[in-house]
Amino acid sequence: MSRPEGLSAYVAVTAAYWAFMLSDGALRMLVLLHFHRLGFSPVTLAYLFLLYELAGIVTNLSAGWIAKRFGLTTTLYAGLGLQVVALLALARLDPGWAVSASVAYVMAVQGATGVAKDLAKMSSKSAVKLLAPSGQGGLFRWVALLTGSKNAVKGLGFFTGAALLGVAGFTASVLGMALVLAVILAAVIWKMPPGLPQGKKGTRFAEVVSSNPNVNWLSAARVFLFGARDVWFVVGIPIYFYAVLSDGSEAGNRQAFFLIGSFMAVWTILYGFVQGSAPRLLKADRRPESDLVLAARGWVTALIAIPAVLAGLVWALGPTPVTTGALVVGLLMFGAVFAVNSALHSYLILAFTSGERVTMDVGFYYMANAAGRLLGTLLSGLCFQMGGVGLCLAAAAVMLALSAYGAGRLRPGTDTAPA
Repeated sequence: MSRPEGLSAYVAVTAAYWAFMLSDGALRMLVLLHFHRLGFSPVTLAYLFLLYELAGIVTNLSAGWIAKRFGLTTTLYAGLGLQVVALLALARLDPGWAVSASVAYVMAVQGATGVAKDLAKMSSKSAVKLLAPSGQGGLFRWVALLTGSKNAVKGLGFFTGAALLGVAGFTASVLGMALVLAVILAAVIWKMPPGLPQGKKGTRFAEVVSSNPNVNWLSAARVFLFGARDVWFVVGIPIYFYAVLSDGSEAGNRQAFFLIGSFMAVWTILYGFVQGSAPRLLKADRRPESDLVLAARGWVTALIAIPAVLAGLVWALGPTPVTTGALVVGLLMFGAVFAVNSALHSYLILAFTSGERVTMDVGFYYMANAAGRLLGTLLSGLCFQMGGVGLCLAAAAVMLALSAYGAGRLRPGTDTAPA
């Protein structure tokens, strides 16, 4: 079998994205568990990630235009480099600072990592549209492989961050991650093969906003899909598990960190595996685009039941071992169904756009993704503080219903050839 044109560039982009997402997952767990151990409230913990998500909204709105004007490799390298700088800055955090100063500093650094992440993500996802082979479901396979493997690597990052916190401590962990990522950035710059487009100087910023209704409705569905995940994922579940698993001793804390990191890692790795397998599960190479649009509606509707049932169970039984076991099983099921939804969205945004507009439409779409994470992050802390993990899960069910409405407004194109 001949080697697909653009494969070398695809492999290099994927490797760089893997390295970034490993550090991103580890950093999230380091910050969450470190500051929870210092006594920060659930709402304050959510604040630590708000600027991270807000930065993603602004970055994605402009990153597509920047990539169109200056080239995809520029935004990819900028994302990796900024993450190294953010990690080094976080290592300078002084435990003697006042709480307000610590929160402000970490929020600012997290904002920088949010910019870095979305520069890297937009570059990687846009590259797939330009490099993937045409026909026979090639686009769906390549985007599902990139996205699924990325989430598996991020899951490994969750485990790595929790383990590093227990073994090496906060400062040594972020310094080590900065060093490794800097080496990988240098290697990617040195060995990046040709294949990604250069910039186009005449591109106007006003072109970022899409006039395609499908792009806009899919972006709206994406807001609530990811809000429904992060409303329990960011603060609610980790802090609930910490409360039921730790006895307050140093050994108990280490054990809780390990178990929480393990669950977050397994959840994200399962999510990534299913996402990467979505083209095969859906038989995408033999289905027209219209079928996949209908599938996007059906899968998100099916997902609503899982958090709704779990919320009722939490409210009925309280924090018992049965509840905790049901949450583990139920949220793993949520992750599998959520992964198929996410894979369909990631394919459809590339199917709905054109090669000429891909960086701007993908940037606009991931701006909606970041808006959903911002909404979910804020509500995660608020809901947990007001009503515990049960309220977090109930809010997730409501947001999934709104996502289903957005997916229901998608209209397939006139092309009925297999996707």
